[in-house]
Amino acid sequence: MNIMLTNVVDAVVGSISYYLFGFAFAFGDGSNSNPFIGTSYFALKDIPSTTYDYSYFLYQWAFAIAVAGITSGSIAERTQFSAYLVFSFFLTGFVYPIVAHWVWSSSGWLSPSSSELLFGSGAIDFAGSGVVHLVGGIAGLWGSFIEGPRVGRFDAFGKPVEMRGHNATLVVLGTFLLWFGWFGFNPGSFDKILVAYPDSTDQGNWTGVGRTAVTTTLAGSTAAIVTLFGRRLLIGHWDGLDACNGLLGGFVAITSGCSVVEPWAAIVCGFVAAWVLIGLNILALKLNFDDPLEATQLHGGCGAWGLVFTGLFAKEEFVIQAYDSGDRGVTRPYGLLMGGGWALLGAQVVEVLVIVGWVSLTMGPLFYGLHRLGLLRISVDEEVAGLDISKHGGYA
Repeated sequence: MNIMLTNVVDAVVGSISYYLFGFAFAFGDGSNSNPFIGTSYFALKDIPSTTYDYSYFLYQWAFAIAVAGITSGSIAERTQFSAYLVFSFFLTGFVYPIVAHWVWSSSGWLSPSSSELLFGSGAIDFAGSGVVHLVGGIAGLWGSFIEGPRVGRFDAFGKPVEMRGHNATLVVLGTFLLWFGWFGFNPGSFDKILVAYPDSTDQGNWTGVGRTAVTTTLAGSTAAIVTLFGRRLLIGHWDGLDACNGLLGGFVAITSGCSVVEPWAAIVCGFVAAWVLIGLNILALKLNFDDPLEATQLHGGCGAWGLVFTGLFAKEEFVIQAYDSGDRGVTRPYGLLMGGGWALLGAQVVEVLVIVGWVSLTMGPLFYGLHRLGLLRISVDEEVAGLDISKHGGYA
């Protein structure tokens, strides 16, 4: 009941928060807009209809509410519901939209569509490895760290105690639903799908849509296979839930560069993403860090790798397709390992660093303040009884 309610809250509270504040902070282009924050005008009504319409708001809202959902996994099973309402509203209405403005608004200082490109390139984060997943992962990192592990997660000697999820069927079902949804997340991020390329009327931005779906599929599939076999070597048996998390880790990583890399590069992306996830999970246990859904490791770690990956493997032709509508004679920085120099990789690393810094400076104090006020974590007795029975009137 608790987890289902938090997912509903992500949608309903996120709707109001993003309508009142978030969308304007992210994409507002009024007189107060600048490279660091959009217009502070109140509500969607102040966004010029000639620039964005209501469907664009709804599309961006879907990205926004995903961020809070990521963070909720890190603080699951031990968080007061009132604290969840506070952080979900703040994250969706302010913290995430600022990052979205930096990278996705045409006036953002990190944007690859800006008139003043960082390092002559801008950071390529096509569908949000950094903007969505790294933001949610770092917020979850601070929430989980400040709350501390669940009761019983580690024994008196600091050794991890296995706490299995109770419904693997729903995990697998949710994984397939996310796989389907990612085809809207990544291929759907082409803003103007029906734009024809100059001097090539038989091609347009739609040529990248299919490729983006393929790279997404290959990265996720590779990560799932590698995670499955890697974990088999480490724990001695096949684990379907590990494969599910590996699949999602591959999707998270490819989300940044899905439109600008070759399919073979997507396989490289998924292969490394699997080991990033496995390695960070091992490190988390050694540090007694308890993230029930591995959200910090999966979304934060694989999201950061995805940004770096794009700086290494982006292909110039595809960068021009995605960000210059295939214009002839345009040159842009592209992947370092593809011969494109250091500019794009530098911009990608800057995005990683500023997201980690911004989210830490905003969400860290918020979680700490809630903790000091006694509003963050439930009591030990309530946690042992279970949030469903202690806070929500019964089991699902």
